Amino acid sequence: MDVLTRIKGLILRQRYRFSEKAADELDADGLQEADVLESIMNADHIKKTIRSSAHTGEKLYVIESPDYHGTLIYTKGKFTKLEDEEIFYFLISSKRSRRGNEV
Repeated sequence: MDVLTRIKGLILRQRYRFSEKAADELDADGLQEADVLESIMNADHIKKTIRSSAHTGEKLYVIESPDYHGTLIYTKGKFTKLEDEEIFYFLISSKRSRRGNEV
């Protein structure tokens, strides 16, 4: 199973959480959690995979995709465990005004 399919499956099973930082970014950009989830479900690829500088070997996945209203949303997250079950943990989620901007 590819990584994006795995992430989408966790979202469909409601196995995800937003970090406090990601929740603050949503508020600042006037986005709802549903906007981010729509964006992920609309995604056709992972933009890039990076290694965390905080945790050795941990992979972070960056996805840029529009929600159902066409708003381009930048999301970075990782796989982790909660109550012995895998979840996708959103670290950053914010609105992008145009492609190519760094968040």
